[in-house]
Amino acid sequence: MAKSRAQRKAERRAREAEERQRSGGNGRKSDSRAQHDTQVGVSGDVAEVEAVEAGIAAGASEADLETPDAPKGRAQRRAEAKAAKQAEKRQREEEKRRERQQVAKRQKQAQAEKRQRGGVIGFLVSCWAELRKVQWPNRETLVQATAVTIIFVAVAATYLGALDSAFSFLIKQIL
Repeated sequence: MAKSRAQRKAERRAREAEERQRSGGNGRKSDSRAQHDTQVGVSGDVAEVEAVEAGIAAGASEADLETPDAPKGRAQRRAEAKAAKQAEKRQREEEKRRERQQVAKRQKQAQAEKRQRGGVIGFLVSCWAELRKVQWPNRETLVQATAVTIIFVAVAATYLGALDSAFSFLIKQIL
């Protein structure tokens, strides 16, 4: 089984301590090492692993010791993804239902207005209402769309003219 970073670090520290004991170690050197060990911070990952191991040693279950940002199992990730997808689906369905209700409400209002007015006047009023909803293009967009249309018509006319002359030449040759 692969060792965690904290286990490897603890083993390395134990080996270093054994080497210092074997060599008899200078008192000053061990003091500076002890001072260094107290000043060097432990990374968050190592501290978390050590805390979990200490909690397990104290008798707590591993599930109770998990942190919120701990990696999740595959089944738990799938369950969360499924729940998120269902919530999103419910939200979309709710939005569609609201839109349908709003459309039905507008249609009822339009029918009520139409009944109040005569047929021709109601038609003209509804036409005017639709024209107010139109998003009219600005001058730049209008010029651009016109240019694209003219260029497309010119290309199509050239293509069809070339095909027509080619086919009429072939027909004259055959007859």
